[in-house]
This record gives sequence, structure tokens and C-alpha cells, in this order.
Amino acid sequence: MAAVFPQTEYPDVLIGLGKPDDAAVYRLDDERVLIQTTDFFTPIVDDPWLYGAIAAANSMSDVYAMGGEVSVCLNIAGFPEDLPVEVVGEILAGGAAKVQEADAAIAGGHTVTNPEPFYGLSVTGVASAASLFRKGSAEAGDHLVLTKPLGTGIITTAAKLTGSAESPASRKARRALGKPDIQPSHLEDAIGSMTRLNRASACAGRAAGVRSGTDITGFGLLGHAVELATASAADAPIQLQIEAGSVPALPGAFDYIKAGYLTRGSVRNPEHFGGHVAAANGVSAAHKTLLWEAETSGGLLLAVPPSGLGRFRDVCEREEQFFWEIGTVQPAREDEPVIRLL
Repeated sequence: MAAVFPQTEYPDVLIGLGKPDDAAVYRLDDERVLIQTTDFFTPIVDDPWLYGAIAAANSMSDVYAMGGEVSVCLNIAGFPEDLPVEVVGEILAGGAAKVQEADAAIAGGHTVTNPEPFYGLSVTGVASAASLFRKGSAEAGDHLVLTKPLGTGIITTAAKLTGSAESPASRKARRALGKPDIQPSHLEDAIGSMTRLNRASACAGRAAGVRSGTDITGFGLLGHAVELATASAADAPIQLQIEAGSVPALPGAFDYIKAGYLTRGSVRNPEHFGGHVAAANGVSAAHKTLLWEAETSGGLLLAVPPSGLGRFRDVCEREEQFFWEIGTVQPAREDEPVIRLL
């Protein structure tokens, strides 16, 4: 498709097929850009309202990952013909609540009949051209911050494997092996993380002069960090040095890793991106799994310039936004991996 729509013929498409990023960016004028993205997925929790809220927060996250604000959304949905209308209404209501929280509007959408439910949004946002976040703008000296703990994919998988759909025979066999049930409080913490918008994180990033960032979703922390690092290293070789022990995990995540409650991302992500990552001998297998695992509606990974770190902290404190400093961007040789786990 990049050959069909070459950048040279569409100069106002600032970020698109030629330079993949978290969202497409179109120049409106010298000062403003339009951000466009879309996302949807099948249910990951049983409660329909929460499913809609998580899907909407996840869909809007790419706009925040680019440093923008959400303006207007369209619903994208598919439902089985026999799904009760009350359930459909709850899914849409959950999504609507998150869009309202973003001070944006849902202006329409499209729904099809599908054997399995899916829901998400097409999202339009705006940003200042001068404050746009890109994957390819991290510089040596930047501080790496993460704005949500990891483990949503692990915990929701644990909930599926040990929840109401598990047969009595499977439950008995699993417990005989010492594998734990999902703890309701752990699932509640994961849902709380997934439904939290990345809006405050983006606000803090803009205030701090951030130029490089991404959100953490299906490729896991390390996969998305590789994308950010390789794009940034195109101009000058850099390496993201991540302190594995400083990366936050949701309560219960390591217990469920030990039990093997993992998604396919725990295998596919290192298979695809692993050649770009080196780990110190002291980094445990469990920490590596946590950092490779897929996330849903994860936080932002931002490269904060040293001069803006204090301002970033101040805005996060004002907005009651948690964040964790997990590493730094360092100069590197061209033959070094772009990610090093410490």
C-alpha cells in the first residue's frame, strides 16, 4: 500500500504508511495536525459495560500516545443476532462513558452481524504540530517512564482459564498441580488499569517537552520499546537501557506467570523482536516474560528529556497520575542491540 500512496504525492500525510507509528497524522495547517486511529477487539472480561469501557480506552490510547487530545469517535461493532439488546446497550454505554470522560463525542458508527462480539472505536484527535510525540525522536540522555503497571494480558488470561467456563474436571486437575484460582482483587486491579485513560500521561508529556513515545499493547513493553528505539536510532545509534526490576507489575502477575497463564504474545513477541534485545545475566525469566507479554489498554512509554523531568513529575502529581522511571536512553554503537535489560 505504501507504493500506492507514496509520501511524495501526499505531503500533508505526515505519518502514514511510509513511517508507521501509533496513529496516522495529517497536517491541517502550520500549527495543528489531525490524528486518526482505529481499534477493536473481542471481549476480555465478562461484564459488558466494563468490556465496552476497556475497548474504548484502548482505542483512544493511540491518540494520547501521539501527544494529542481526542475530539470525535465512531463506534465499530459486531454482535451475534441472538445477543440480548440489553447486553449490546451495556457495551455501548461503557464505551460512551469513556469517550465522555475524554471530553469527546461519539458521532455515529457502524455495526455488523458477527458470530462473536467485537467492539471498538474509530478515533479522531488533534494536536499541536510542535508537541507531537513520535516513535522516532528519542535522544541519548532521555529518561524512560512508564505510566501503568504491566500484567493485564496475564491476569485476564488467568481469569479466562480459571473462571466460570472452566469445567469441573479441568479445575480439579489444575488445583492438583497447585495452580491458583484468579483472585477477584487482582482482576479488579487489572480492570482499573485498563479503564484508566492515558490522557493525563499525554498532558504531562506535552508539558515536559516529550518528543518520543508509544503506548504498550499487543507487542508488550519490549516489543513496543524496540519499535521506538529502532525508529530513533535511524539518525544516531542509541540504546534503551531498561531496569527490569524497576518495571511495575500488577498484583498477582508473577504468580500467574509461574502458573503458566500466558497469552500467545509471550512467545510471538520475543520470536519477532528478540534479536534486538540483550539481557543481563541477573534478569529473571519471570521478569522477561512480564516485559514480553501482551497488554491491553496499557500505559505510555515516554522518553522524557532531562530538562522536563521535574515538570513531568509536577503534572503527574497534579493529575494523580502514577508513573515509574524504568531506564534511560544512552548513546550506542551501530552493532549493539537497541534494548538492554539490566
